[in-house]
Formats: sequence, C-alpha cells, structure tokens
Amino acid sequence: MNRRAFLAALAAASAALALPRAVASARYDFHFTRLKYDSGDWDVDARMPSNLITALVDYTTLRVDPNEHVIALSDPAMLRAPFCYLAGHKLVDFNPAERANFERYLRSGGFVFVDDCNHDIDGLFATSFERQMAQIFGANALQKLPNNHALYHSFFAFPEGPPATGFELNGWGDDLVHDYLKGIHVNNRLGLLYSNKDYGCEWDFDWRNKRFLAEDPTRFGVNIVMYALTH
Repeated sequence: MNRRAFLAALAAASAALALPRAVASARYDFHFTRLKYDSGDWDVDARMPSNLITALVDYTTLRVDPNEHVIALSDPAMLRAPFCYLAGHKLVDFNPAERANFERYLRSGGFVFVDDCNHDIDGLFATSFERQMAQIFGANALQKLPNNHALYHSFFAFPEGPPATGFELNGWGDDLVHDYLKGIHVNNRLGLLYSNKDYGCEWDFDWRNKRFLAEDPTRFGVNIVMYALTH
C-alpha cells in the first residue's frame, strides 16, 4: 500500500470514528500540511511552502492544492494528511495528545518531514526532538539514510545523497555540513524524514529572486514529496 492508498484507508477509518474534517480532498493529489505544536516555535520559514508548491506545479503533473494548511498536531484531523511538515528552532516537548497523534500517524503509514531550523546537531531543537523520538519509538529508531536511498532518486537524481544548504556553514549552528539525513522506518516504510540541514530556510526565498539562483534548491523538496506520496 503506498501513501495515497494509506490516505484513503485512513480517511475511511476516520470517518467511521467521526473525526473532524481533514484538509485533504479528492480534488488534489497533494496538500502541504504544517503541524503546529504547543512547545517551541512551529511557524518558521513562512515563504517555504509556497515555493515548494510552485516547484511541484512546475516540475510534476500532480494536482497541487495552492494553499498551505496549518493544523495542530493534537487535532485528530492531521491523521488524514498524506504529508506533514514540522520545524522550529526551540524546544520540542509534545503534550500527551500531540504525542499520541504523532505516534499513531507514523505507525499507520503517514509521512512527516521534520527540519531543524537551527542546523545544529547539538542545538535545543535537535536534542529535544531526538529525545522525543527515542521515548516514542525506541532509542535506536532514528537511523542514518544511506546515500543510495530511493528518496534521492524519487524524481530528480541526487547521486551524492542530500544536497548541502548554505545555512549549514553560516550563522549560528555547529559549522558542519551534515552529510546525511536520518529517518524512522515503521513496517519497512520510511515514516519520518529528519534533517539538521535547514532546508526550510534554504527554500524560504523571495520568489522574485528565483531566476538569479544557479540551481533551484526546491528540487530536492520535490523528491521528498514524490517519495512521500508513492512509497
């Protein structure tokens, strides 16, 4: 069962449980769903969703919802989204409802892309989020993704693995280029993609300046979405 089949199955189950109406609809193949959570700062990189949405329209044949949807992690409606994004700079400390939904979503076949805006492997977001994942899924659940993972070939080819960002070596952070991404697999399916590379900031550019970029950085975002929808 791929992610679209999961969405259909979960939507039917959610309807039976009388869960709230979700953001997804049959009109679109993709909806950008941002998760807000009570701790930390979730509302970062405000222009990133529209830039990623534009890239999906430009490069793929997906029917893409033009709007970003923000939904609370504690809201059961998030369980119906085929793709979710969670980011921030600060503490990640899920409350019981957030934790329950996060675990249920991943164990049911959902996909979450989590991006550390600190681009810092020892920063507050990284240490607190990784601690949360160890508590929920086990100490060794987060694993390095090999550079030949299907994610890097799901649409565009990235033979060297994850592309670096300009933010890894600038500003605050650990002054390192992180040469890998991590993930959590549930039932042999990647449910969580975790990045310290700060892709959100890399893709948070003024759309009017895109023509001056040597290479469109949101191309890797297209890979993430296409992988999430088809695996």
